[in-house]
Amino acid sequence: MQQAITGYHRDDENHWVAQLACGHNQHVRHDPPWQNRPWVTTETGRESMLGHRLNCKKCDENAPPDRPDEVQH
Repeated sequence: MQQAITGYHRDDENHWVAQLACGHNQHVRHDPPWQNRPWVTTETGRESMLGHRLNCKKCDENAPPDRPDEVQH
């Protein structure tokens, strides 16, 4: 299910995590060649992606909302 990015925070390993409108969290790493998300490396880039929709596997599984420190890998 597609859900909009509403904000960001960093996890305990300093990786960026997107907060989704559904209440779930999802890592948004830039780790070429596996994950190509250069926008996550700058504040301007992250702000430009607010509202962008990501596929939320937790919604597909009917999972309850995350606590702020829980993320999907």
